[in-house]
Amino acid sequence: MRAVIQRVAEAEVTVAGETVGAIGRGYLILLGVGAADTAADADRLWTKIRDLRICEDEQGKTNLSLMQTAGEVLVVSQFTLYADCRRGRRPSFAAAGDPAHAGELYRYVAELACRDLGHVETGSFGAHMQVRLVNDGPFTIVLDTDELAPRS
Repeated sequence: MRAVIQRVAEAEVTVAGETVGAIGRGYLILLGVGAADTAADADRLWTKIRDLRICEDEQGKTNLSLMQTAGEVLVVSQFTLYADCRRGRRPSFAAAGDPAHAGELYRYVAELACRDLGHVETGSFGAHMQVRLVNDGPFTIVLDTDELAPRS
């Protein structure tokens, strides 16, 4: 799985002009699911995101996690994180999970976030969406479960 985590002051996702998800201070998570990804990958990814200390403390240092700041989360599916641009001019998305598989793991990550935070906002899987955000910092992190250390 791949995720782009943006620490935001606010974020919103709309579909056909209607807001389907919006948050205040917290993380906008753009989530891509690969063909070989599993629920175990989703568990590892969410745990890493949840526990990252990228929120500011009273001194303005990035010492706090999302849980410690009661931050909000907006999860938006983004299969294009699996774009392969090594050849030609048109990206290949062959490594992205098929919609049924990707949708299942996308919803599972949202459920994990909801379990820990009590509430999570999401985009609309498979829809054409517009995302608006105010990046706080700016602070953006890219995670790939293939590059995360194994669970200890």
